[in-house]
Parts: sequence; C-alpha cells; structure tokens
Amino acid sequence: MAKECNNTSCDKASCEGCSSSKKQQSFQAEMNAQSNVKHVIGVVSGKGGVGKSTVTVMLAKAMAKKGLKVGIMDADITGPSIPRLLALTNEHAYGNEKQQLIPVESKEGIKVMSLNFLVQSESDPVIWRGPVIGGVVKQFYTDVVWGDLDVLLIDMPPGTGDVALTIMQSIPVQGVVMVSTPQPMVSMIVEKACHMCEKMEVKVLGIIENMAYLECPNCHERIEFYKKEDVEALCNSTCTKLYGTLPMLDLIRDINEYDAYSKEQQEKVDAYLSDIASEVLKDIV
Repeated sequence: MAKECNNTSCDKASCEGCSSSKKQQSFQAEMNAQSNVKHVIGVVSGKGGVGKSTVTVMLAKAMAKKGLKVGIMDADITGPSIPRLLALTNEHAYGNEKQQLIPVESKEGIKVMSLNFLVQSESDPVIWRGPVIGGVVKQFYTDVVWGDLDVLLIDMPPGTGDVALTIMQSIPVQGVVMVSTPQPMVSMIVEKACHMCEKMEVKVLGIIENMAYLECPNCHERIEFYKKEDVEALCNSTCTKLYGTLPMLDLIRDINEYDAYSKEQQEKVDAYLSDIASEVLKDIV
C-alpha cells in the first residue's frame, strides 16, 4: 500500500502519495475551436427497429421550426440511416484545409454528419471492430466543424455496447431520450439501457413511445395495441417520465418523403413532436 505523501510542495502527478495522482482520469474529448454546441442530447433505444432514428429526425425538425440551430450526429456507424431519413442520400461531406470535416446541411438548416457521407455508396458495409468505430464517433465530435449549435442530437446505436459507452464517457451528453415501442420485451430491454445510463451518470430525460397505436381513418377511434398501463409501469420502474406517444402513420414511416404529403398531414405530424420537443428543451435548459 502506497504511503501518504507529506511533502506539501510536491506537485508531481507520478507521486503515488499525492492526491493529484488519485484524481480520476478524464476521457472527455475536446471539441474543435470552430464549434460551439450549447446542449448535447443522446437519442437511445434498447434494441433496433423501434424508430429511434426516425424520432431523432422528427425531434430535430421540430426544434429547427422553433428557431433553434440543430445538428445531428449519426453515431450508428454500422447502420446509419439519418441521411436517407432527411433525403440527403446523394450528399457527401468534405474536408477543409485543416483536415476538419464540414457537415452536410438539410433544407431545414439541420447540420448532419454520418458515415454514409464518407463512403462511395450508402450500401457499402462498415466491417470494423468496436475500438475503430468508437474512434470515428469521437472524431465526429472533435473533427467536425459544427459551428454554433443550440442542440446537437446524437443518434446512438441500439443497445448498451462499446459505442454507447464511448459516447457517454467522451462527449458531454446532458441527457438521453429513450425511444421505445409498447411490446413488453422492448420495455425490458429499455430498462437495461436506462440502468446503463444510471451507471454512467447520464440523466434519462424521458421516454417517447413510438408506434403505440393506430387511428382509424374513418371514425378516428384510437386503437391501442397493448395496455396503457405497460408504459406507465416502465416509466415508474425507470423513474422517468413519458414525453408522449406516437401513432403508426404513413408520414412518420415515410419521413424522408415529407414534402410529398399534404399540408394537413404535415401539420398533424408536426403537432405530435412540437410539444415533445418543447418538453425536452425545458428539461435541459
């Protein structure tokens, strides 16, 4: 066992007895000087297929409509879908003279960085091991010129693996929004993700339940697929709140074809996310 250092003038971190050597090493990555991001929010799901990336895009659009400067980091490196959801499939990112990456900007003014902007074709697979993927995610934070952003949304890969761990350790995430669907099996896996956030000391802001019900196009009756009590039980067990529930709608499914739908349909979908976005912003400011 190391002896306590009694030399008050000693400032060497290598001295085992000094309190300075006992300080926990910081894994925080430094953002480049050309970026100023006020708030970082992770969008998380316990498993794939629940519409996490779709919800990320809808949140970004809702925040942009409120006049905020918004960015999306597509951290789902092996399954990036943000470019397609924002109708940016033909776009490519480029670098500047300082070897920094310039994000692609959507028509709404949302700045986006995704690995799909750096490969020749969106169908090209990424066959990398965890440490390499984690390094790329960190570079998306440190080497991308995000400029001035009010909110940076991170579309995280599903589950509780390497990349989620890297993001929570390396990037100053203020909180995460969990995306779930009503199935009991999904709820169990969401609980796992919530417990991971607790261990990493990252706040779970709340839950958005996607594909929660169907509205009859004729009588507008709300058809629930599962018991309402299930999501209430999930919120209670994870000590989180429910931001809102989203229905199964064609426009939500086809968010990349947003402009092809009528104004009435657009306003209907916008209304679902507007209040949720306001609540999320209230919780981080």
